[in-house]
Amino acid sequence: MTKETAEAHYAFRRPGGDRLNGVVHTVGGIVKGALLLLTRRHWAGMRHVPLTGPVILVWNHYSDFDPLPIAHYVYNSGRHPRFLLKDTILKIPVAGPIVRATGQVPVKRGSADAADSLRVLREILAAGGSVIMSPEGTVTKEPNRWPMRGKTGVARLALETGAPVVPLVQWGSLAIHDRHRKPKFKLFGKRRPVTVKALPPVDLSEWQGAEITRETLTAVTDRIMEALREGLAELRGESAPPLFDSRENRRNRSEESEPTE
Repeated sequence: MTKETAEAHYAFRRPGGDRLNGVVHTVGGIVKGALLLLTRRHWAGMRHVPLTGPVILVWNHYSDFDPLPIAHYVYNSGRHPRFLLKDTILKIPVAGPIVRATGQVPVKRGSADAADSLRVLREILAAGGSVIMSPEGTVTKEPNRWPMRGKTGVARLALETGAPVVPLVQWGSLAIHDRHRKPKFKLFGKRRPVTVKALPPVDLSEWQGAEITRETLTAVTDRIMEALREGLAELRGESAPPLFDSRENRRNRSEESEPTE
């Protein structure tokens, strides 16, 4: 058994990580139980997730189901699977209060509350905690599910706190849920293989101590998304396209639909 294999497949949580409350352990056990019935996990690179100290974990978001394998992986890595997520989830009866009790950080897009959410994340990192963020902020709009250009929240948080950014690349959840398919869910039958792999921290030393400008944030965001893209290309065994820009794509489609004289 190679070192990579030995460290990547844990039946239980790695010892020495974050201390979690009973609610997190209970919910974690339920999620793990469900995923063990639905998926066949292929894990790698867990050594890149530090057991202690601040860390920003980022992942490629391509399915409404894929946060669950990420949560499973992070939980077993020894860290607190704490996501920045839409505040609407907290309004769901029964599930909302449970999600809040597990320490998730809600964000309301396009409002002053978004800045408050970043403040909470900074406090978590300052205390040596871990946070999980999707740089894209939503399921990718790229037609073949490759990562698209991200928003700058992760970059700002990384530059302000100095916390390492560790990419988590994954593939396989589309076999369970695909919002573009009917039916969207396929929960029965054989367990579906789902791969999650942690990569080395993204090298952001080029911007250490730099002034935080729009250009800097864009460059750091692209570096993070490129790391996710290249890691995913390796998992999929395909060549990755350039980062997809959803705004540019909408603009091009609008121009194409305009009548010509």
